[in-house]
Amino acid sequence: MHVEIGCFLLCLSGWILICSNLATEYWTFSEIGSVVLTTGDYYSNLWMDCVSDTTGVSDCKYFPSMMDLPVFLHVCRALAVISVIFGFWGAVLTLIGMKCTKIRGSKLANARVTFAAALTYMASSFCGMIVYSWWGNKMRSDFVELGAALFIGWGGSCLVICGSAVMCYFSARIFTKKPRRPPTYMTARTRQTYMLPGSSRPTTFIIPPSHQSYRVNRESRGRRGTQESQFPRTVRPLIDSTV
Repeated sequence: MHVEIGCFLLCLSGWILICSNLATEYWTFSEIGSVVLTTGDYYSNLWMDCVSDTTGVSDCKYFPSMMDLPVFLHVCRALAVISVIFGFWGAVLTLIGMKCTKIRGSKLANARVTFAAALTYMASSFCGMIVYSWWGNKMRSDFVELGAALFIGWGGSCLVICGSAVMCYFSARIFTKKPRRPPTYMTARTRQTYMLPGSSRPTTFIIPPSHQSYRVNRESRGRRGTQESQFPRTVRPLIDSTV
């Protein structure tokens, strides 16, 4: 149970970092020196471009039309939103399948729900990692500095990957165990035998009722044969009454 709680907190903290990046402007950052003694900072994210000067005044502008945007930006937006959605459903499934939530269900069913939650979290982290890595490679090729949001996203994705991997391992161990072999009549022992010490613990065998009836019949036949051999029957001669 403690492992599940630790993995859940790890995945939840990473998912929160991934969600916070959607509203962060510092995905890219660069300085612009246009006028003497005046510099400007340019930064942008998936939704807008912003410019600020040394006086602290900033101006942000959303992208005007979705049709004019490149395919790269559309794919990054879609993957970022999918990462947030997968992380939300991963948290819901984890709360359902954890042992400490006291939700009814067998141990096997809860393990399967937790395993599904781990896979959902892993899909969320992979989507986020693809977005940040692809964006960083694109900005590197354009000779633009990487913003702080990318490093926060990489850290959050790594947290979710680590937590979901450990959760997946421990939940898969439960429902992949082979069932134990049921005890047979020859290997079963009575309850009293387990209570005895090791030195005086005899090995008892349980005989089925069908074998017990056969054994009783066989012993009764043997006793009857010994009695007949010890006391032989006397044969009385037949006397004819007419004589």
